[in-house]
Amino acid sequence: MSAQPGQVPAPPPAPAAAARLLARIRAHGRAAQWEPAFERDWGKALDDSRVTYTLTPLHEVVRAWQARLDTAPAVGAFIDAGLDDADGVDLDQVLGARP
Repeated sequence: MSAQPGQVPAPPPAPAAAARLLARIRAHGRAAQWEPAFERDWGKALDDSRVTYTLTPLHEVVRAWQARLDTAPAVGAFIDAGLDDADGVDLDQVLGARP
């Protein structure tokens, strides 16, 4: 199976990416809510990886949480500005489908 043009898979995260990501989560103002959520997602990805013998679930968790942390300041600014968010936007529409 070969990659189609425009569908080149993203490179895998660095081996220590999860540890660095967890440190970023712990330093964030919403750490109390986000750390347990990350741990839950990571634990499920570990279980999935054990079953499938692939690191893809772990890579997906790292990429998703990196995106959340990278967009958190913009989301916070949007909310702090009191802008109307009633129409909502799906994260997949903004970031595109994840592999």
